Amino acid sequence: MRKAILLAREARNKGEVPVGAVLVRDGDLIGEGFNCPIGSADPGAHAEMIALRQAGRALGNYRLPESTLYVTLEPCPMCAGAMIHARVRRVVFGAPDPRSGSAGSVMDILRCDRLNHRCEVSSGVLRAECAGLLIDFFKARRLVDN
Repeated sequence: MRKAILLAREARNKGEVPVGAVLVRDGDLIGEGFNCPIGSADPGAHAEMIALRQAGRALGNYRLPESTLYVTLEPCPMCAGAMIHARVRRVVFGAPDPRSGSAGSVMDILRCDRLNHRCEVSSGVLRAECAGLLIDFFKARRLVDN
């Protein structure tokens, strides 16, 4: 999670919502990313999606079984769906997302028994630090916007 937090800070420094993600399998980092939808003009450029894409390219397979994704913010529906398709085994997140969280806050796509795969979910890892990045980012944006 510490590496994901460093990536979230990189996103913040580029003016993006500070979210970072790392994907690990067998103790090896196989993908990483930070939010960059603004700079890339790509609505799918969420930290998790970038980490999943990078891992898929590195391994030559879109399926990523036995992997664990660490992300600073609870995944949105798009990212949760991609994790299901990739067969990610476990998702660990820091801060909950009360607006679009899809690992239990608003909905629970990652553990939905109607889908063909479910992820183990651990939440609240370094929650205060992860949430603090987001709180500070949006507080500063509101000051600029006013």
